[in-house]
Amino acid sequence: MTSMQAAVLYAGLFCLLMLLLKANVGRVRTKHKVGFGDGGNEAMQRSLRVQGNAVEDVPVVLLGLIGLGALAAPALLIHGLGASFLIGRVLHAIGLGGSSGGSFGRSVGTLITALVMLVTTGACIWYAVA
Repeated sequence: MTSMQAAVLYAGLFCLLMLLLKANVGRVRTKHKVGFGDGGNEAMQRSLRVQGNAVEDVPVVLLGLIGLGALAAPALLIHGLGASFLIGRVLHAIGLGGSSGGSFGRSVGTLITALVMLVTTGACIWYAVA
């Protein structure tokens, strides 16, 4: 698998994750009969926040992964970052989706996300100037 194929694989996987998060918002809306906004409903607030948090983080990291693919960074690096990020985002979604307070999934997912963003940042700069 080439570097760009690896990056595009994660673009596809994160598109799937975003669709699942979107479907969850729809499911919670239907269940709690919330037509607009969050209706003051905690479950609706959590589902919207889970999706919103992914919307904030996923595009930035995907842009970095695709940039690394374009610069022919090692596919193994892209797989390591992409798979770690996917695990982190799933853990975060499960943790935040299940509790509005702190949880293992939310904490570990946030930590993994931050680490992957940091390493992706460094790798992008490194491969751009090397």
